[in-house]
This record gives sequence, C-alpha cells and structure tokens, in this order.
Amino acid sequence: MTTAVDTAPEVRAASRAVYAAFGLSGFATASWASRIPQIRDELHLSPSRLGLVLLSLALGSIVSLLMAGHIVARFGSRATVRTMAALLVVALSGAALGYHLGIPPVVLGLFFFGFANGAWDVAMNVQGAMVERRLGRAILPRYHAGFSVGTVAGALVGAAAVALHLSVSAHLVAAAVISAVIVIVSVRAFLPDDAGPAPAVTPSDPTLVGSTAPVTSGRLSRALAYWREPRTVLIGVFVLAFAFTEGAGIDWISVSMIDGYGTAAWVGSLAFALFLAAMTAGRWFGPPLLDRFGRVPVLRALAVCGIAGLALYVFGPATGVAFAGVLLWGLGASLGFPVGMSAAADDPAHAAPRVSVVASIGYCAFLGGPPLVGFLGDHVTVLRALLAVAVLLVVAMPLAGALRPLDPDRVQPG
Repeated sequence: MTTAVDTAPEVRAASRAVYAAFGLSGFATASWASRIPQIRDELHLSPSRLGLVLLSLALGSIVSLLMAGHIVARFGSRATVRTMAALLVVALSGAALGYHLGIPPVVLGLFFFGFANGAWDVAMNVQGAMVERRLGRAILPRYHAGFSVGTVAGALVGAAAVALHLSVSAHLVAAAVISAVIVIVSVRAFLPDDAGPAPAVTPSDPTLVGSTAPVTSGRLSRALAYWREPRTVLIGVFVLAFAFTEGAGIDWISVSMIDGYGTAAWVGSLAFALFLAAMTAGRWFGPPLLDRFGRVPVLRALAVCGIAGLALYVFGPATGVAFAGVLLWGLGASLGFPVGMSAAADDPAHAAPRVSVVASIGYCAFLGGPPLVGFLGDHVTVLRALLAVAVLLVVAMPLAGALRPLDPDRVQPG
C-alpha cells in the first residue's frame, strides 16, 4: 500500500465528497431507524414479525452487494452512488407513504432501500480506499465516522420529530430527498476509478487464494476466485460480527429501551443517538490508535469494550446504567466495519472485488440479525435477546488476526 502523500486539490475535494457520501447515507439510514417504533405500532407488529419486515431491507442489501463489484467496475463509483441516491428517494418514500396501507408497501420499499444502500456502500468504500491510498495515511475509519455523524444527526432529528409529533411520512420523505440531492451534487468531485475490470487472481498470489490453480478468463470465474481467498473470507466473517453488533444497535436499541426499561419513546431515540455518537467518536479518534498500535490489538480491545457494554445494557438495574452500556457498546462497535473494508482494499489491484466480497459477507448480519433478535425476543424479551451480539464479538476476537496488513511483496500494483 503506497505511503506517498498526495495533497493535490482534486484529492482534497474527493475526500470531502466521500465524507458527504458517507454522512448522508448515515443520515438516511438513521432517519428510517428512528421511526421504527412508530411504524411497528401502526402495523401492530410483534418482535418476530418486525424482524421479518426488517429482513426485507437486508435482503435488498445482499442482492445489491452480490452485484456491486461488477456494477462499480462497469459504471464507476461516481455513477453508482448517484444512481443509488436517486433510487433511495423512491424506496424510502414508498415505505414512508405506504405503511398506512399495510405491510407489503413497507417490505417492498425497504427491499429497494437496502438495494440502494448496498451498492452505494461498496462504491463509496472503494472511492474512500482510493483517496486513502493517495493521502498515504489511515482515513477510511474517519469516513465511517462521517457516516456515524450522519446517523447521529438523523437520530436527533428523528427524536425531535417524534417529540413534535411530526408524521412519519413527512419526516422520512424530506430526509430522503435532502440526502439524495446533496450527494448527487457532491460526488462530482470523486476521483476517476482505475480503468479496466478487476484483474483475475493468478498463481503468483497462491497464499491468498489457497491454490496455485490458474483462474479462467471468464467473468464468473474471476469473481468466484475472490470468494476462495482465505484472508478475504476471514475478514468478511470478522466484519459480519461487527456489522451484527452495529446493526442490532440501530434496529433494536429504541425498541428495547421502550419495552425493556419502560421509557418514553423519545428516551429510546436518545439512547439510539448516544449509541451512534459513541460510534462516531470511536471512528474519529480511532485512526491514531490504529497507526500506533496496529489493527489487531485495537480491534480486540474494542470487542472487549463492546461485550462489557452489552452486559451493562442487558443486565443494568436502571436506565442510567443502560445508557452507560449503550456508550460502551457503541465504542466497541465503532471500528470493526471500516477497518475490515480497509483491510480488504490493502491491495489496490483487487480492491473493488474484495471489498464487495467482504461487504457481502458482512451484510449477512443484517440479513440474519433482525429475525434472530426478533424470534429470540418473542421468547426471552428483546433486551435479553441482544446477548447474541456479545457471543459474536467473542467469536470475532481471534479472527482479528486476519486484518493484519498485507506484506508489501504480496501487493500487486494497480
């Protein structure tokens, strides 16, 4: 990975555009999440049925992510983000306006909301990794901090909208339109993507693919080759654990505060905002720790922090203790996803397909997480069901070793 520093104006402008793409994606996501309790009440959903509704969003993301590597390679990160921003407006507005008619419009809207988010996510991570290489320093976690800043803003606006009795439809349509318009304008500053399709993995890279067999020239064979790389798959499983940690907080903190601690709806929204603020702080102040101590020890320490926070949140005797748990939970969840994306992009020649594979595996957490927590919640309460998050963090700790930077001799020039 290059260490040369590039401070050209176009690189700085691209960096600002990446921040905007991450931030507005977070704002739209948190805007939706902040209104889940009201939509749940309107549709009279049990925890398990709510989990199944939320599953549609994850399904859309997975379908999108399976295609995202090819989409970004074919059309470029700029065009991909623009198109997905426009789709997000249609999808989120459809869910926001359609929930009065029943569950099907919400499921359909959330599916395409997830589809838009999936390809948007891969495209902005590829662009962010490109800017990171040009800047010559770790900055991708700070882009993810930008996402978290957007989620905090979205959660706070959502809490205010709930307190002011603003309708779900008006709130979410406005949030979608504002997010899309700003992003479509901002991404004009994205750097051009590397020309040509992602190269095939060759026998010169046997330690990555686990085989010295040549890869055929077919597009499908090239794509499948990245799914056979042990390091890439292990990074993906690690990211899955942290994505589950993050996604469970986004989907269930408001609901579990209201149901588990008997708080008012706006208090649940504030707990959600605190979780997102803690993630933002971890992502903003984390890069110097990564540069000083390395990825592996920092990520393992954060996993321990997240486990401690979940224990406080689930077993806390009072709301104040639960808020402390939310704070530690958010800090613990902060760096796993962005550092996993950065590790997947260590080799610029293979960044797009590897980021797509890692993101696809990671997003399985959003596929299985909502129904898992929902079904457990029907039996042990949503609050207790969140202990499943701690189990995955325990699993993630030994997997962190896969995120060690690649030996420079094994990085192929882009």
